[in-house]
Amino acid sequence: MIAVLVLIAYLLGSIPTSVWIGKTFYNIDVREFGSGNAGATNTFRVLGKNAGIPVLIIDILKGTAAVALAYFSGYEINSNEFVNLEIGLGIAALIGHIFPVFAGFRGGKGVATILGVVICIVPISCSLALLVFLVVLFSTRIVSLSSMLGGLSFPIFLNLVLGNSNVVLTIFSIVVATLLIVTHRKNIQRLLKNQESKVNLFASNK
Repeated sequence: MIAVLVLIAYLLGSIPTSVWIGKTFYNIDVREFGSGNAGATNTFRVLGKNAGIPVLIIDILKGTAAVALAYFSGYEINSNEFVNLEIGLGIAALIGHIFPVFAGFRGGKGVATILGVVICIVPISCSLALLVFLVVLFSTRIVSLSSMLGGLSFPIFLNLVLGNSNVVLTIFSIVVATLLIVTHRKNIQRLLKNQESKVNLFASNK
């Protein structure tokens, strides 16, 4: 049963929202334009908010739906086993988003899907990290920088501020923060060269 749930979580994460919406409604593969990333940010950049908003929402819901599969496991809710399974399902969905079987294993960076995962598992820590993301975003209009700083703040809020005692959750929070840095390597290079593009989420659709 657990293996089946993990597989379903991966397949949920593999739904290539930006690719399908781009090809279906715009005859465009967003991976061939902008940053080449199959995520919400690049969708906003390439196709505008009418495509970007649905992609963002669905990518978040992929993470929440994957985590919600834990309720079918039979584990006691909020037990260590239940939380650990939630984490495993979330990781499976994230892997699916980054390496989607339905889109040639060329996916996005997983920021929105990570948000959907952690907001279900640890909503308070996630909300605080999201606040950091929004503050940086509105200050700089640079999504990559906002995502990385928000991600780095997540384990700090969870473990140092709120005093989490679940070792697996601690490791997961550090992995999430590390993964966000690793998947944004090219963005970091552009940031250091002052070449990273800025985004206006309220721009009119292209």
